[in-house]
Amino acid sequence: MRALERAAALRLMAFDVDGVLTDGTLYFTAAGDEMKAFSSLDGHGIRMLAAAGVGVAIITGRRSRAVALRAENLGISLLAQGVEDKRTVLGEMLSAQALDFPQAGYMGDDVVDLPVLLACGFSATVADGHPLVRRHVDYVAAAGGGRGAVRETCEFILRAQGRLDALLAGYLA
Repeated sequence: MRALERAAALRLMAFDVDGVLTDGTLYFTAAGDEMKAFSSLDGHGIRMLAAAGVGVAIITGRRSRAVALRAENLGISLLAQGVEDKRTVLGEMLSAQALDFPQAGYMGDDVVDLPVLLACGFSATVADGHPLVRRHVDYVAAAGGGRGAVRETCEFILRAQGRLDALLAGYLA
């Protein structure tokens, strides 16, 4: 019940990349270019969240052109890469939106995400997230990183806000 109540108050949801929006595997070409695989199901979940009026952000510790392209593809303008202190960066994003941490959520998978996860009003992780993270978040998705966990979490948030059924009904018309 606590997770539903916290998700109902969300106005901005931020996501980590490696291990959350992807399965955490890092691919490098012989030329040194980094490649990432993203789930289209997760992408649609993010689009649904944005359509319902919940802001979306990506905050990640690595830098990748693929992430910038994915954020652009999904219409996400709140993007921070190469971040060591995700909590501070999210705080700055929230301040710019006239929001505070109780109105924010974060989905991360590893211990480096704990400071921002613990600061937010709602926190989530993937099924294959670090055990310590799974013990300290509000919601643990049944799916793994890059395999629908973000979509599942987006639908959980939309359900908590009473918006999921109306959004899905639009596809049945």
